Amino acid sequence: MAGNLAGDWWVVSNFIFSIGILAFLELFISTDTSNESDEPGWFPDGLLLIHVVSQLTCLGTMFWALANHELSLLQQIAMGISTGVNSGGAAIVISHELVHRKNTFMRRCGQLLLFSAGNIYFYIDHLKVHHKWVGTAKDPATSRFGETLYAFFIRSTVQQIASSYKLEQERLQKEKGFSVRSINYVVGSVMLQLILWIVLYYFLGVMGVVIYLVQAFMANFLLEYTNYIEHYGLARTDKERVTELHSWQTDKLISRFFLIDLSRHADHHYYASKPYQELKSYETSPILPGGYVSMIYYALIPPLFFSKMNPLVLKYRKPSA
Repeated sequence: MAGNLAGDWWVVSNFIFSIGILAFLELFISTDTSNESDEPGWFPDGLLLIHVVSQLTCLGTMFWALANHELSLLQQIAMGISTGVNSGGAAIVISHELVHRKNTFMRRCGQLLLFSAGNIYFYIDHLKVHHKWVGTAKDPATSRFGETLYAFFIRSTVQQIASSYKLEQERLQKEKGFSVRSINYVVGSVMLQLILWIVLYYFLGVMGVVIYLVQAFMANFLLEYTNYIEHYGLARTDKERVTELHSWQTDKLISRFFLIDLSRHADHHYYASKPYQELKSYETSPILPGGYVSMIYYALIPPLFFSKMNPLVLKYRKPSA
């Protein structure tokens, strides 16, 4: 927010802070494996809802900066990327927690965050496909052994959109009567996105749409990067129950703090209904060589990533997998 409001090259501040400073510091900062859970109260959920407001404010400051600052084309693109880091590293992370909630209002907030980041498939595919088929060939969001981040990003995104659309069509065929839910979620999301683009074009011109799409691309690239490292190379059979052995975890403090314990992903798949503040660390779970924040340095360079991860995959894989 501050970078967008300040203008000039300050617009790239969040990218430098998150991908530069935080990721670098995580290489040296220790872990915290304690399993103390917060007592139920207003704060854990309040923190999630604060992120809804902050995400909309971040996008608002980006559009305000575009309209009020004299920014070069390169600075405008950089601003979209930098704001997209927040959309992917905060908004989508929070939406992941919210869409798992049974409370309708919380789920709608999660959908709003996904919409703000330009995502049209995660709400369907994550809940109905990923959690059911994680670690198998039926799950588009499970990265295969030897698959690069770039190949995974394309394959996973295309397949998740296709599977989400198909599931929604199957749901609609079974429904009787008409309601808001009688519209395919993927199609409805695309329609709402198009309306948003028209509004942005009307008020901010072509660059309003372009900058929004840049931030959306960055946000969803970070989403798929996270999917990539969460399950890389870990496999199970269709009939095998999902356990703490089928997701990579890390207790690096920066990842735990800034990603609301998303890095304890093994427990999330073991017990998907657990709220983030109750997730536990397992000694038996596969452990990443770095945190979720800093692993991006490895993932962006496939040979380096494979040299770090492939021996670990072979170590944690069951012989039958």
